[in-house]
Amino acid sequence: MEPITHRVCQKFLPRVLGVTCRNRSSSASNPAPIYSRCATHLVSRIYQPSNLRDMVQDSRSPDEMICKSQRLMQQAGLIHPFNPGCYFYLPTIVRSMEKLVRLIDQEMEGIGGQKLDMPSLCSADLWKSSERWDLMGKELFRLKDRHGADYCLGPTHEEAVTTLVAYQSTMSHRQLPLLLYQITRKFRDEPKPRFGLLRGREFYMKDMYSFDMNEEAAYQTYESVCQAYTRLFSRLGLRCVQVQAGTGNIGGKLSHEFQLPADIGEDRLLVCGTCSFSANEETMSSRQTNCPQCKTGKLVESKGIEVGHTFYLGTKYSHIFNAAFSNSQNKPTIIEMGCFGLGVTRILAAAIEVMSTEEGIRWPGLLAPYQVCVLPPKKGSRVDEVAGLAVELAQTLGGTLPHLRGEVVLDDRTQMTIGKRLKDAQRLGYPYVVVVGQSTLEETPKFEVICQQTGETMFLGKDGLVDLLQRVETI
Repeated sequence: MEPITHRVCQKFLPRVLGVTCRNRSSSASNPAPIYSRCATHLVSRIYQPSNLRDMVQDSRSPDEMICKSQRLMQQAGLIHPFNPGCYFYLPTIVRSMEKLVRLIDQEMEGIGGQKLDMPSLCSADLWKSSERWDLMGKELFRLKDRHGADYCLGPTHEEAVTTLVAYQSTMSHRQLPLLLYQITRKFRDEPKPRFGLLRGREFYMKDMYSFDMNEEAAYQTYESVCQAYTRLFSRLGLRCVQVQAGTGNIGGKLSHEFQLPADIGEDRLLVCGTCSFSANEETMSSRQTNCPQCKTGKLVESKGIEVGHTFYLGTKYSHIFNAAFSNSQNKPTIIEMGCFGLGVTRILAAAIEVMSTEEGIRWPGLLAPYQVCVLPPKKGSRVDEVAGLAVELAQTLGGTLPHLRGEVVLDDRTQMTIGKRLKDAQRLGYPYVVVVGQSTLEETPKFEVICQQTGETMFLGKDGLVDLLQRVETI
């Protein structure tokens, strides 16, 4: 995935497009990069293995079923399977994941979150203190070091972060609330990993831990984080339902899941059609048909993909590890805690699952790995003379529109037909595809612009195209 520099232009573009790229400030011995002018990437230089395109689903093996997001991501060269439940994240999906991380950072910092990074290798002693060493059962990846000491690969970090805070024995009430979070790889020994990034054994998660003076303050923090989650999914254009949920092996007094309704979802939800009540079916005491909140509404069952989970922990962990602060009377007081997770890689896969067509990926606009793909004509075609215009357009869009810097790709594989490259563009889901072809030869040159999110096709002059793309939101 290489931006167009003077060297790359000299090496590739004259050969495939029949144009010369010059920079007056450069010399033969010291060519100056022109990334600042074009900020464009070449499709031929993006690592997207093509040997993943012919995937066959074996209907006789339900545990190996391939869902839509998994199939599309592998066909587009975004992920590649490694071990069961473990994947290579290839360059294009890494771009999307980095954008999602920036969005999450914005929302977490907006409510006072501070980012840190904790060890993945966790001592068994901590987990035995919380009694989760046995409670987690086979889902916990366990190992011994050379001295025979027991460790686990952390699926979550309640014990670790509480111990960290407990080390600071002089914490004052003026330092609270304290919200610490990380975005790291997590590990869970899933018995049946499947559906690509939706249920894996190794994945990325955002986990935040809150520390408050009292129960009332802890509930306020809990609500603040839930609102931040709601804003995040709204910015992504995803319909997310907040449902009551059980506390499971994490524990605590209150829990909610954030679910994306989807047929492939493995959670069963009950949603009231009259009021705001919704819950995971597993939390209901019996098979209810009437809403327990408004008493009159009917509960409708649907499936969902869990993409976030929040817990009010109370003093479950802080009491065990003696995480305390000095209150206004200078007396030591046990901290009230909450924990809040977001499945980073699961959000990516779930978004593709609910938004895409069977033929191609549709991204939340902010997460598209690239916003614009420019297609020059096929080399040797009767409109080959406008190939240079395609290069110029890609440079203009990537260089003069600051928010599109690094967001434009030029499909320089001009040995392929426009139709074949359009199919590839549809498969990857660039929000905007610009075809430089026959219409650019008209007296008033026009570019064919395909908006893949809506399926709309427009013919725009250069000014109209720039005006359209100026309104594209990026992160």
